[in-house]
Amino acid sequence: MSSKNLYILGIRGIPAQHGGFETFAEKLSPYLVKRGWNVVVYCQEDSRVRKYESSWAGVKRIHIPVTNSGAAGTIIFDWKVVADSLKHDGLFLTLGYNTAIFNTLQRLKGQTNVINMDGIEWRRDKWGLIAKTWFWLNERVGCWVGNHLVADHPKIKEHLATRVSPERISMIPYGGDEVLEADPNLLSVYGIDPGQFSVIIARPEPENSFLEMVRAFSCKKRNHTLVVLGNFQPTLNAFHKRVMDAASEEVIFPGAIYEAPVVQALRFYARFYLHGHRVGGTNPSLVEALGAGCAVIAHDNHFNRWVAGPEAAYFTTEDDCSLVFDKLLTDDYAVLAMKAASRLRFKERFTWEQILSEYEELLLKWYPSR
Repeated sequence: MSSKNLYILGIRGIPAQHGGFETFAEKLSPYLVKRGWNVVVYCQEDSRVRKYESSWAGVKRIHIPVTNSGAAGTIIFDWKVVADSLKHDGLFLTLGYNTAIFNTLQRLKGQTNVINMDGIEWRRDKWGLIAKTWFWLNERVGCWVGNHLVADHPKIKEHLATRVSPERISMIPYGGDEVLEADPNLLSVYGIDPGQFSVIIARPEPENSFLEMVRAFSCKKRNHTLVVLGNFQPTLNAFHKRVMDAASEEVIFPGAIYEAPVVQALRFYARFYLHGHRVGGTNPSLVEALGAGCAVIAHDNHFNRWVAGPEAAYFTTEDDCSLVFDKLLTDDYAVLAMKAASRLRFKERFTWEQILSEYEELLLKWYPSR
């Protein structure tokens, strides 16, 4: 049997440097290569060099140069990627729908394209009207032009089923690594000890409940430290300033941390992992928290409840969150039960072994026969 060709579009490249989809592609690509696939990943280069190719872990990478930065650069990159993809044969996997309007060309050419539709991007508070309109339009287009759609959460599948037939949608969540140990010495630079702190790891945006969680923690002395990761720029961002101004002396802001061993130690040794996301499907950071056996305190919505399960603690308002701290910061038995439940939920549904196997099964089903 001849090798099957898979082209991965929609990300900036591998190895991962930017986000959840890049990490997913970094896991899926070598997995498929080991199983006999030819995998090609398009990578964005912020330079004026010509297009070139390279190899990483047996995966072919096509490097596309883009001189623009930011959102404009990403849109131009996606356009160039789709234009290049029209020259190739095989199956195409597009991660995200933000420029799905370009994928129309693939549909017109008769290429088979499976699109992971990500979260409901146009509902996010951070976007202005123009951006929200662009995302809403591209979500619609993605539903039309994708031969098959992937939703990473049952509620995202329900949402997409208002656009297309449910038979055209598969639900496969995001995966994570199981963390069974971490280096406690990595905590010393932050002046914290195992079990004596809790952690928030997210983009510091209003929809992620940063202000509510920090206020809830800071309303009284806790004899505990809250570590808030993220790229805070209080002189440039009014929301960042409000969060930092609301923080008590027991809250620390070490900035954005990208070193995986440090982040793993912060999760693994935290008393609680706080997850304030109000919008989205299966959030990678929440899955990674389950994989590290974190006791989870999360905003109460159907996205988080499905991922973290019934044993996590939930809050809706700032007052709710404060009461959760009041109750659980001194209840060691409850914390141990929450940690055990997180590991169980992770093994039930979010190991990479399960996720990657489900993806290959889907890709084999949609591989073009001609």
